Amino acid sequence: MVSTARQIDPPVSEADYFALERDTDIRHELLDGQVFAMVGGSFNHSRIVGNVFRRIGNHLEGKPCEVFAESTKLRFPELIGGFNYVYPDVVVDCSTHLAQDNMLVTPVLIVEVLSRSTRRRDETVKRAAYRQIPTLMEYVLIEQDAVDVEVMRRGSGWLPENYFMGDSLVLESIGVTLRVEEIYERVQNADVEEWVGRNEREA
Repeated sequence: MVSTARQIDPPVSEADYFALERDTDIRHELLDGQVFAMVGGSFNHSRIVGNVFRRIGNHLEGKPCEVFAESTKLRFPELIGGFNYVYPDVVVDCSTHLAQDNMLVTPVLIVEVLSRSTRRRDETVKRAAYRQIPTLMEYVLIEQDAVDVEVMRRGSGWLPENYFMGDSLVLESIGVTLRVEEIYERVQNADVEEWVGRNEREA
């Protein structure tokens, strides 16, 4: 999901944030006291979210963990007090009975699809904030304009591992293996086109 920032000084209170959410049809995130409006993303963004959501959902059938996409809010504490409220592109929670006011609070896996408007926040502010969530085991960043899947795991000190076409990655938090080609199914960018063309020539 693409977002635009509304810089307000002093920081926005939680009460004002919820009033904004209640009074408009546009979803907003509150991150470190700043409000970000969530606006529609690209076809590629939606394709990647759908691909990841569908494959994780299939894997979790009959299991206690659940996967949610885009419209489900996640709440987690700020470092300096108060709470952050975000809408991850894909999030897996294995303790949804602990959810509060229809907001997840115990994610084990968060996936964000990068766009020009969200890249800096996803790679910096959110990366640092998400790492403070006690239950989170993995954070995944997926490029949409190129092929690059970055996985950070608590178990390896949040060191990034990158995956490209031809690779498979294991989401250890839920025990599922995804092929990068599956993540980028129907996505249109130069890297995907090059991969498809090379495979066709070698067939």
